[in-house]
Amino acid sequence: MSTIKEEMPVLFRHKGDWVGTYTLVDTAGKILDKHESHLTCEFPENGSYPYYQVNRYKWSDGKQEEHQFPGTYQDKKLWFDTERIQGKAWEADDSTVILWFSYKTMPEMSLYEMIQISPDNNYRARTWHWFKNHQIYQRTLIQEERLR
Repeated sequence: MSTIKEEMPVLFRHKGDWVGTYTLVDTAGKILDKHESHLTCEFPENGSYPYYQVNRYKWSDGKQEEHQFPGTYQDKKLWFDTERIQGKAWEADDSTVILWFSYKTMPEMSLYEMIQISPDNNYRARTWHWFKNHQIYQRTLIQEERLR
């Protein structure tokens, strides 16, 4: 049994595939963007990373994106350091994970995310708070359900 499974049991409950909708709003609540998502959260037993996430996004105009997020584990935190982002995630209580990250190409920007998983492990509510120079300027609202 891996340390991450034992020491971050809330995070481990996110294992699997999730589908949902991302809605980006400004500080007044005006919708700036909306797109579909399919995320895969894995905890490989044998591999270079104890956590691996793939995010797939699809817009109504046909645009698509895919991003990989390998994570390392240390001190009851999940750490990310990819070519795009650096950040960390930790458990706040028995149903909440908090994630902080910043984009390497935009150091003045950072993001805090609250990830809430339902008691039956089949639904997630996520909220991103986007900061530029320490001032909030937009939010992303995410609703997801487990695919598998």
